[in-house]
Amino acid sequence: MSRSTTNRIQASRSQAGRSQANRTIWAMPRFRWVALALLERNFLVWKKLIGPAIVLNFGEPLIYLLGLGLGLGHLVGEVGGLPYLVFLASGVVASSAMTTVSFEGMYSVFTRMVPQKTYDAMMATPMDIDDIVLGESIWAALKGLMSAIAILIVAAVLGAVPGGWMAAWALPVVFLMGLAFVGPAIIMSAIAGSYDFFNYYFVLVVTPMFMLSGVFFPLDSMPPALQVAVQFLPLTHAIEIIRPLIVGQPVEHLVLHLSVLLFFALIGYFFAVAMVRRRLWV
Repeated sequence: MSRSTTNRIQASRSQAGRSQANRTIWAMPRFRWVALALLERNFLVWKKLIGPAIVLNFGEPLIYLLGLGLGLGHLVGEVGGLPYLVFLASGVVASSAMTTVSFEGMYSVFTRMVPQKTYDAMMATPMDIDDIVLGESIWAALKGLMSAIAILIVAAVLGAVPGGWMAAWALPVVFLMGLAFVGPAIIMSAIAGSYDFFNYYFVLVVTPMFMLSGVFFPLDSMPPALQVAVQFLPLTHAIEIIRPLIVGQPVEHLVLHLSVLLFFALIGYFFAVAMVRRRLWV
């Protein structure tokens, strides 16, 4: 057999192998209970850092609510028919959960994926990449939920939760919102070359949502074109549900808002699994 023929056969086999790998990478993710083992592992690690975590979860919202809610609120008065402290508290519940989930999905996941190579060890067990991404997604959403609970407690102590126990219904929404944000964060981890890469996501994605999705001021105070644009942001829809629940008002367009969050959660998870597969397999 000639050298050129041998090269063509090898090239054909290589192309077929890449095609098979691509089909595997983009296969639908599996959902298995073994993914919960990763939650136990992460919880055991987190327990060692519970002191700083509690200080961060309670201290940061307290500073926000005291500094902006009470300080700036004294100058602003009411916003959207609500005392500014109440308005801000309901927005910070959602935005803080978003930030917590994004940090967990990027910095923590990248650390376990690249420097520590924790996932390599996990894949030597019955767990696979689908299980790892599912477990990390649930864990990140739970950390966002813990952050939201801490903020609700602080806000309640300051009298900024007029909805009473009705505010508890905001917690499942926070968890769903966490799932909507963790997918894009894990995607960033899968394509990042270093920690510095995450600055792009925070500056171009997280910060604009933090500032424009209704955390600090009502959406109707923005130009009409911007009001339309922010409807494509998941944080906007999360706040549209969480704020009425915290203040004890009915939620308008509930199904629409939940559908948007669910869409982001499912699409984000699918692409997160695919990107992590590509990072660890190829």
